[in-house]
Amino acid sequence: MQILSHFSSKASLSLLPLPRLSLSTALYFRRRPSKFQFCPSKHFQFPRLPHLVCNLSSGTSQQVPMDSPPPEATLSVDSLTHDLQNQSLTSDGHDQVNNKSENNGVNNTHAVRLKLEDLNWDNSFVRELPGDPRTDTIPREVLHACYTKVSPSAEVENPQLVAWSESVSKLLELDPDEFGRPDFPLLFSGASPLVGSLPYAQCYGGHQFGMWAGQLGDGRAIALGEVLNSKSERWELQLKGAGKTPYSRFADGLAVLRSSVREFLCSEAMHNLGIPTTRALCLVTTGKHVTRDMFYDGNPKEEPGAIVCRVSPSFLRFGSYQIHASREKEDLAIVRTLADYAIRHHFPHIENMSRSESLSFNTGNEEHSVVDLTSNKYAAWAVEVAERTASLVAKWQGVGFTHGVLNTDNMSILGLTIDYGPFGFLDAFDPSYTPNTTDLPGRRYCFANQPDIGLWNIAQFTRTLSAAQLIDDKEANYAMERYGTRFMDDYQAIMTKKLGLPKYIKQLISKLLNNMAVDKVDYTNFFRLLSNIKADPSIPEEELLNPLKAVLLDIGQERKEAWISWVKIYIEELAASGIPDEERKASMNAVNPKYILRNYLCQSAIDAAEQGDFGEVQRVLKVMERPYDEQPGMEKYARLPPAWAYRPGVCMLSCSS
Repeated sequence: MQILSHFSSKASLSLLPLPRLSLSTALYFRRRPSKFQFCPSKHFQFPRLPHLVCNLSSGTSQQVPMDSPPPEATLSVDSLTHDLQNQSLTSDGHDQVNNKSENNGVNNTHAVRLKLEDLNWDNSFVRELPGDPRTDTIPREVLHACYTKVSPSAEVENPQLVAWSESVSKLLELDPDEFGRPDFPLLFSGASPLVGSLPYAQCYGGHQFGMWAGQLGDGRAIALGEVLNSKSERWELQLKGAGKTPYSRFADGLAVLRSSVREFLCSEAMHNLGIPTTRALCLVTTGKHVTRDMFYDGNPKEEPGAIVCRVSPSFLRFGSYQIHASREKEDLAIVRTLADYAIRHHFPHIENMSRSESLSFNTGNEEHSVVDLTSNKYAAWAVEVAERTASLVAKWQGVGFTHGVLNTDNMSILGLTIDYGPFGFLDAFDPSYTPNTTDLPGRRYCFANQPDIGLWNIAQFTRTLSAAQLIDDKEANYAMERYGTRFMDDYQAIMTKKLGLPKYIKQLISKLLNNMAVDKVDYTNFFRLLSNIKADPSIPEEELLNPLKAVLLDIGQERKEAWISWVKIYIEELAASGIPDEERKASMNAVNPKYILRNYLCQSAIDAAEQGDFGEVQRVLKVMERPYDEQPGMEKYARLPPAWAYRPGVCMLSCSS
């Protein structure tokens, strides 16, 4: 069986090498394997998963069949995560997981304003987990350890602050005046140590483009440690581009301004769109140049260096667990230790789950097919990780975001968007769009494939836990089943809200997406303008498309008739709903952004910043703080990409940064 997104490409999904559990790339999954398999094979039997609808065609009559919505789940509530989080919780203040994944903990009532020297460092990762006895940065395999203590080593010369995020400073309860300190760029370039920090680089592995890559790790990101605010919320600070670590392999451990501007802006833009994400506190230049071959074509050039300070409750990834399972023997115990650590600090509602409240689920008709999540905290954890991941991917599909590099080392256990490389938001709606030149021609990580990739990665994660004997086969299969159900539930709810409908109408939405793909309609602007359609069946046919004329460009009579046909049906549904036009418009505009971080906006900010003008970075950041508001005077940031935006290095990028 398969999970498909709600999209196909114009060439038909059958031509795309979808990352399948039983599609074109296979996953080997054994019950209680004696060895942890990391290479794909062809013998995976996938558990019962609902199909995700897909009914887009090319300009021809060929279509991909649609499946029905998922069957009724045994679970009687909307989300298992919600159930788990309503179990008995401790009052130690660490129950911030839902806070972080949904709204990243922003609270505008902060009264505390700290100096950098007053930050409350906790450093639990280093204190509670096994570390590397060596502290040198010589590239090597790091065994039996979750991290290596290393210090930032990037050379700097008159570093400068490019921009900072006010909302992230509130999470840390940091006084805004601190950003004006003369030594601030030195502190956040790593040139001067922050009092109380305990820097380290994390060890992890991962699948890259479907193949096991072995040890990867923080090759240029150095964690400073964890800060606890007055609510005991835990925030890990990390400098990306701060220098070599044992995990740098043949790289220099540095980052360029180009990629750092993109990561800084997108981290904050995604948060303001309501999508779970790691955050970015600030961006500084190093004053030094870094050599990069952007297109991997043998023509490297010097680019300005930069460092972004990333912030997250945790930077633990699926690959953080995979690396230890892959080494087997005594390292398998580290999988359990690291799982216990994550549950203790980031999923405390699972740690303190009460067995008096049943969380048992029937996984089929077979004997002994009940999964009791209260009897195994690791199974409950796996299910929640799966559900969070599914919910995250559904939100990406809703706003047209394509990550570009969904390797397992880029998958957060907290269900956060992490590691912004060659990402891209859809301009013209093309389900086969990938922003990553490295992903061509296979398009493994294209927009349409993201739901399947999320499932494939969850399968790798559950296999890791199975190898460490933390969960059994039934529990692993149930976690993957919950991924499918949760994705479908969330995605249908998102699309229903985007159209301002009271219920999900499969055929209507499928036909809409088909039309958008055929005519290459701008994804963001279309849904924003859709709210202007009135629920009035008496509107003359020649006026039906007037609210959409800014996005229905250069369409012939045949396509115009197709759109008129769709709008007529849509208006009938709107009229039947009884929702007043203005009420519906307000609710639709609250979920359909006017402003997204299009790649050309990033590039404009990068071009100016490389010339020493940081004003455009700051202006783009400000606009992206309120993506759902009209923001009069800022309309240029909602425009379609100009012609120059389709040049290499803007609309598509490599992983070189």
